Amino acid sequence: MLSVGGDIKFTERQRQVVRLIAAGCSNLEIAERLGVSPRTAKAHSDVLRVKLRVSRRRQIPAAYRSLTGEDPLQNLEAAPGVRDDSRMPD
Repeated sequence: MLSVGGDIKFTERQRQVVRLIAAGCSNLEIAERLGVSPRTAKAHSDVLRVKLRVSRRRQIPAAYRSLTGEDPLQNLEAAPGVRDDSRMPD
């Protein structure tokens, strides 16, 4: 568990969800990649919105980066089950 700013802590699963949101994944895509239901993916997103004090899902990656100093897209390959479709063969 990553602890930031004293009281705010992020689990590895929450960091995975942040990475996937930053990559532009929908809740359905997050669910498929992490092997959970779409409702569970949405619940993770909702918890992150509250924890990061943002009103919109798309604000999560920027708020996470601002709080932790970590770029969620930098570690995208490290997230289990995450495909990088941007590296398609020529």
